[in-house]
Formats: sequence, structure tokens, C-alpha cells
Amino acid sequence: MNKSDLVNKIAKETSSTRDEAGKFLEAFMSTVADSLKSGEDVRLIGFGTFTVVERKEKVGRNPRTGEHLTIPAMKQPKFRASRVLKEMFAEK
Repeated sequence: MNKSDLVNKIAKETSSTRDEAGKFLEAFMSTVADSLKSGEDVRLIGFGTFTVVERKEKVGRNPRTGEHLTIPAMKQPKFRASRVLKEMFAEK
């Protein structure tokens, strides 16, 4: 499912227009991104948690040349699914 498919699904589920659903989705994504940038986690009970993790500096290798290079430390967004969401996919 891509963004357009998701917008269509939201519009159908909420009985709203495609434009309104697109605005809802954009607002959600920008709110999550802004919260993560300011250091806040976003917890959605029953769905999961968006967090920011710090990756340490590490040594990597260029696959073409074999040359070793330093990959700098960085912050990266991460999503961790909730137990409820994980259980939806567990085989029974």
C-alpha cells in the first residue's frame, strides 16, 4: 500500500473526501516528525511507538573498492510495534 492507497482507505473509512483524508495524513506525519525532532516519543496504544535512537560511529566498507570508511554517529527514527499489533500476525 502506498500513500495514495492509504489516503483513499482513510477517506472511505471516515466518510470524508480524498482531500480531507490527505490533509489528515499529512498532519499526522508532520506532527509525529515534529515530536521526534523535539525529543518526544509518540506512543499509540495498541499500535506502536515512534522513537529516535542514536547510532554510534562505526567503520564500514565500500563494496566497490573495499576501502574502509567511517560512518558518522547519527540519530535515526525507529518504530516499535505494540504487543497487540504483533499478536495480530502471530500464528495460532
